[in-house]
Amino acid sequence: MKLMKIGEVAKLSGTGIETIRFYEREGLLEPERRSSGYRQFDGASVERLNYIRRAKELGFTLAEIRELLELSFAASTCEHVRQRAEAKIADIEGRVRSLQQMRRSLGRIVKRCRVKNSTEDCPLVHKARRKSTQ
Repeated sequence: MKLMKIGEVAKLSGTGIETIRFYEREGLLEPERRSSGYRQFDGASVERLNYIRRAKELGFTLAEIRELLELSFAASTCEHVRQRAEAKIADIEGRVRSLQQMRRSLGRIVKRCRVKNSTEDCPLVHKARRKSTQ
């Protein structure tokens, strides 16, 4: 088994060195340490970093990724992973609905701005009204 330094693992996995250190602090990665304190990584570390990157691309948070990694080492069934994937799909669908609502609301504002062409009643522009002291 070939052991590598952090720079080599970063290059092979396409992950920044600081990100690798962060993942280590977060418990997502556990490299061996030489007596000098230098980190030593093996091929499994590169695979784990690639897994983390793919999971992030699918929208999983680091906490969720940690959970998935723990499931892979536990005596777990595919059912547990499926449930987490279904929960992530529901979360994504909720965010999509929210974004669609935001788009509709902004569309109404844009339409209103085209008609009025004034910021007087624009909900995106806040104008503090000063009371005249006269």
